[in-house]
Amino acid sequence: MRITRRLEFDAGHRIPDHASQCRHLHGHRYALEISLVGGIIDAPGKADNGMVMDFGEIKRIAREKVVDPWDHAFLAWRGDEQVVAFLATLPGHKTVTFDVVPTAENLAAEAFRILDAAFRDTFGNALRLERVRLFETPNCWADAQRGEP
Repeated sequence: MRITRRLEFDAGHRIPDHASQCRHLHGHRYALEISLVGGIIDAPGKADNGMVMDFGEIKRIAREKVVDPWDHAFLAWRGDEQVVAFLATLPGHKTVTFDVVPTAENLAAEAFRILDAAFRDTFGNALRLERVRLFETPNCWADAQRGEP
């Protein structure tokens, strides 16, 4: 069985080598979809009976590991030295740096890497992360999926 939980957050970024507007500082209302695969729990009397995983628990883990750290932050490539240095001059500014340019593709892959460790077979139902879909806009997204490069 496959289940999916969607969460949203706001963040800024820039793609320094982009040929168009995305080379400038800007922001997005990102949406993150987390798809898990596992067996339906058969445990009468338990709160998660009949579920692969409680959607509230998916939300809690995803918020702790990805959404809250990235929400209202500037997602910066460590190699974008002038921007990283500038952001460091802003007291208390929330900046998250990455070893890769923060494109939708790279952010989806990073979210998958982070969440894969969090969604392991901890419930005895062969639970595993199958896909992370990151929407940069309502019409543009990237999928990081198990077994794909």
